[in-house]
Amino acid sequence: MSAVFNFTFVPWFRSVAPYIHKFRNQTFVIGLTGEGIAAGKLHNIAQDLALIQAMGVKIVLVHGFRPQVNEQLAAKGHEAKYSHGIRITDSVALDCAQEAAGQLRYEIEAAFSQGLPNTPMAGATVRVISGNFLTARPVGIMDGVDFQHSGLVRKVDVAGIQRTLDMGAMVLLSPFGFSPTGEAFNLSMEEVATSVAIELRADKLIFLTEVPGIRMLPGEPEGEDNPIDTELPLAAAQALLATLPTAQQPTDTGFYLQHCVKACKAGVERSHILPFAVDGSLLLEVYVHDGIGTMVIDEKLEELREATIDDVGGILQLIEPFEKDGTLVKRDRTEIERDISAYTIIDHDGVIFGCAALYPYPEAKTAEMAAVTVSPQSQGTGDGEKLLKRIEQRARAAGLDSIFVLTTRTMHWFIKRGFQPADPDWLPEARKRKYNWDRRSQVLVKKL
Repeated sequence: MSAVFNFTFVPWFRSVAPYIHKFRNQTFVIGLTGEGIAAGKLHNIAQDLALIQAMGVKIVLVHGFRPQVNEQLAAKGHEAKYSHGIRITDSVALDCAQEAAGQLRYEIEAAFSQGLPNTPMAGATVRVISGNFLTARPVGIMDGVDFQHSGLVRKVDVAGIQRTLDMGAMVLLSPFGFSPTGEAFNLSMEEVATSVAIELRADKLIFLTEVPGIRMLPGEPEGEDNPIDTELPLAAAQALLATLPTAQQPTDTGFYLQHCVKACKAGVERSHILPFAVDGSLLLEVYVHDGIGTMVIDEKLEELREATIDDVGGILQLIEPFEKDGTLVKRDRTEIERDISAYTIIDHDGVIFGCAALYPYPEAKTAEMAAVTVSPQSQGTGDGEKLLKRIEQRARAAGLDSIFVLTTRTMHWFIKRGFQPADPDWLPEARKRKYNWDRRSQVLVKKL
């Protein structure tokens, strides 16, 4: 058993190392729903956050308290009222919110103070600091509805939060803000987390929620043929939002997505929607290649795009050295010009740093990913993964079930990203006829 553990642990730990290096000194804003705390997930989430912080990540934790406030209201015989997806906070609801926030802060601080031997928190020193980092303003009256003590973020004390993070502490924020006159306002966790991530120029905004993420077919039931879309480009997320009704409940598809889109548009490169129900979902999303929830990513269109006829020269220049050393099969200009619509490229300031082509075989519901090339100058920066993700998206959009590659030297890169070896006889008939048996390329297939 020990030998099996060692055999699996060592390569796994090595595979995680690049992410540890990448995220060190980055800032993550985590939005934890009150539902997650009510479901008893705080203990394990605190352990995971402490582990992430120990690996050099600066963390701002924003907690919600929707079910806790509703529970307090019910105990007082008072009904919870909402409009436009926002709580109407009268004086009774404000008292309940203050009580719930105080109790939750106590529970969260206690969770980070545990250090029993033989637990993930053993030896961990997590200093949690909270304070009046938010200035608020009232929501006011919308469509004739007076929201009373419900508020919106007016200003974030960026300097104060940054100093606290630089001290090595974790910042804990409750969804409360105060006006310059000292009046308290009940805010939403989602709006606070989004505003803080934007103002801090955070590297990630992560929502730990009651939903698993955004499905490939958002309007269809969950199932094997409708998995979670693990990477959603900002443009696609905006297009999806435009088709959805205004979100009223946290379980509505657009509820968290709207905040992810807002953050990405304002400069937060990556926003995530994760399920708190899955143990370790934070670690799986941050340190595993494919992740577990939905990541909305701000991809600049001028960097990753479909090729045009004007890009032929740049593609030829990029792939020529790899053709000479035998990594790629030689392609002439005429062939690339003919197939230019099949190519996706990465373009940095007018220079092509990466390319890949997609040749579909609709009769076999598959497609070949060919001419996969990344410039030596940008290898190791994730450009290859960007190309793979875009090719996968193009193949899915064409209704295909899989993609395949033929390679002689880069098998391990593809296998690490979900491709499986296959016999050349697996190839579609049209591709099998063109297979070069002398080259003996390995066939690798990835199911979509």
